[in-house]
Amino acid sequence: MLVELADRAVNATRNAGVDRATGDVIAVVDHTVAVCAGWAEAVADALMSADAVTGPTTGPDGTSSHERRTIAGREVTYFTPGNVAFRRDLLDALDGYDETLSVGGSRDLAHRMAANEFELSWRESMCTRRTVGTDGGDAATDPAPKHRSLAYRLAKNYGPRPAVFWRLLTHAGREAVDGVRSISRGDRPVSWWFKTNWAVLAGLAGGTGAGLRARLGDRSPRRNPRGRSSRPDPAVTVYDWR
Repeated sequence: MLVELADRAVNATRNAGVDRATGDVIAVVDHTVAVCAGWAEAVADALMSADAVTGPTTGPDGTSSHERRTIAGREVTYFTPGNVAFRRDLLDALDGYDETLSVGGSRDLAHRMAANEFELSWRESMCTRRTVGTDGGDAATDPAPKHRSLAYRLAKNYGPRPAVFWRLLTHAGREAVDGVRSISRGDRPVSWWFKTNWAVLAGLAGGTGAGLRARLGDRSPRRNPRGRSSRPDPAVTVYDWR
């Protein structure tokens, strides 16, 4: 089945796929990877006891790792965005991905999974191999979307806590220091530093405001004001050859 959408943002396409899927297990696999031998067996085995499972993606840029963070006392385990499988009831309970986000939708979902005590399993044997290069688009050069997404995720999922603001200030400070190092090496002009850090601060401020509004907009545990149930069927055309 192929679903054509008017909105081709990554989280909208993921949700559209979830809408059309009919099984009890739904996998999200990036179009730039190929699954390794034993992938399906690893998924089936893990989901006998867990709510979701992820594994590494190998390629020219290295291998994705099992990443955890503790934020405001909550331990969050992240999953590989293009190599993950969920039980359907998890995606139904959390209303899929948050379509507000242009980047960082998978990390947002990981925060909400942790808040609702869904168990994520990591399996080395659930491996994918990158076969096509990725294009980061504007987000690769413009720091604003990345930082806006970070602030939105933290504000929406944790509220106006000191730990949230400290984390955001830490990210802004790190960007500023890295910029100074680039200037000192002669890689960038001083004007670039001012422009970049203004974009970072604007992204953090805008994301924080949007995240707090989203938190008020959906006070339920799923924290997803723009999930699958918030919009009509986005499909323009469905090609089904079955």
